[in-house]
Amino acid sequence: MNPSDDFIGENHLSTSAKTPLRADAFSLSDEEKIARIQKSMADIMETLGLDLTDDSLKGTPLRVAKAYVKELFGGLDPKRCPSSSTFENNYHYGEMLIEKNIVLYSTCEHHFLPIVGRAHVGYISNGRVLGLSKMNRIVDYFARRPQVQERLTMQIVQEMQRILGTEDVACVIDAKHLCVNSRGIRDIESSTVTAEYGGKFQDPIVRKEFLEYIKMETKY
Repeated sequence: MNPSDDFIGENHLSTSAKTPLRADAFSLSDEEKIARIQKSMADIMETLGLDLTDDSLKGTPLRVAKAYVKELFGGLDPKRCPSSSTFENNYHYGEMLIEKNIVLYSTCEHHFLPIVGRAHVGYISNGRVLGLSKMNRIVDYFARRPQVQERLTMQIVQEMQRILGTEDVACVIDAKHLCVNSRGIRDIESSTVTAEYGGKFQDPIVRKEFLEYIKMETKY
């Protein structure tokens, strides 16, 4: 193993804003992927010395394979990308619009352990608006793949910029990484915060307003 491999893993560096996929990433059907992962998971469990004839364990390889393909890593499939329909800003609302506290579940690509946290996303309309639930769906889509938090933050912003036709998009993510919480240093208190600011959000005054909004407590 390259001595730098563990260094990269521990520090959660990202080499690109794009998820690293092979050219033949979608040559297999979901069913073929599930069959392959099921066999590989059974090999891992047997290597660990687990008895796959036990009633509690014998279905685990298939359950893991289905979860990987259909749920946890479903965001790798571009066919599952949320629709990008927008609407005219008929109200002529010119201030920032923020969807905060979006619950986020992802998977660290270095240790395949969960990332759990919240995303706060905002934009300033340039004439088009996005349905509120679409922001949640965009976060969920990019989270459902092996990830590093920096890349996830950038992907959310870039997708919203593409859909809305504006650079004025921001995202902040605050998340716990179980690769930190449950292994290595095993620090259960720390969390990781990443941010990406586009367009007007790079202005310190606008950025400060955005950050003040996402810190506000909701009372209802």
